[in-house]
Amino acid sequence: MTDRLDRPSRVGIRVWQTTPIRTGVAKWPRDAPQLYTVPNQDITFITDGGEEVRSLAEAISPCGEHVLNWFHITMRITVMRQFAQGLQSHDRKAGAEMFDNLERIKWYLWHGNIYRASEDIEGMCFDAGCLETDYPNMRKFITAIGDFRVYIAANKSSLINYGERFRAGERISSAFIEATVNAVISKRFAKKQQMQWTKRGAHLLLQTRTKTLDGSLRSTFEEWYPGMANDNYDRNEKRLTA
Repeated sequence: MTDRLDRPSRVGIRVWQTTPIRTGVAKWPRDAPQLYTVPNQDITFITDGGEEVRSLAEAISPCGEHVLNWFHITMRITVMRQFAQGLQSHDRKAGAEMFDNLERIKWYLWHGNIYRASEDIEGMCFDAGCLETDYPNMRKFITAIGDFRVYIAANKSSLINYGERFRAGERISSAFIEATVNAVISKRFAKKQQMQWTKRGAHLLLQTRTKTLDGSLRSTFEEWYPGMANDNYDRNEKRLTA
């Protein structure tokens, strides 16, 4: 029976609504929880900046605010910082300069200074490409910087003043959600657990939970077993006549 559950879509999107939910349904992937909105409702989409996800956000709410997830920005910077630390063991001065550049870029992005951040990223790309060193991971470091430059340039319109938004008590990241999901799933996949999940079992359980949250679980079963709908109707009739 559970084999008939549909395969879930990988949406990769977090949604925070700035006004209470009332009526209406926005277009949404069939296997994802339904998003209930009203026309012209203010919606903030916090995503990883992928092109498909940005297009999905625009399709759901063209007037919605799209924010690049701060968690994904810092994750990329953290990787480059590790490369910079490795470079320091081969060229202390160059490694320290790269590390300082990354800290400065992060500060600019946090305060929404996209122009200065982009300038420093461009300069860092040039400096890294011209650097002569025996650091074995230098090529990977240069690639990571180049990818980050493209990533920031492609998501310029989604960069905000994260510091200001954070101080106002608004969301800037989905890290707490992803950390919770990872903690729960990784714990259940651990071999030391008595009730360890299999990949197939977790896959089906997540689909079932999704359909429970969006209220479509019963209707799904009624499609498979029409008798369930009739039984429910008969019970309601008996309650009304009792």
